[in-house]
Amino acid sequence: MFTKLWSIKMSDWERAFVIAIITAPLTIILQSVNTGSLVINWRIILAAALSGGIAYIIKNLGTGQGGNMFTNK
Repeated sequence: MFTKLWSIKMSDWERAFVIAIITAPLTIILQSVNTGSLVINWRIILAAALSGGIAYIIKNLGTGQGGNMFTNK
């Protein structure tokens, strides 16, 4: 289920892609609530989606087989 410490499976990349896709609408909703109107700023949405996906990959790089951070137990 989990990958070895400092390695990434293809399924991790797929999950990171899903996280990036989910992050985009959440960014639009947050922007709309903050401004009071529907404003779509594609640069901010893209930056948030990429940040979410990259953060997920970085988290998986540091997670070992047992699901614990920075251990391979």
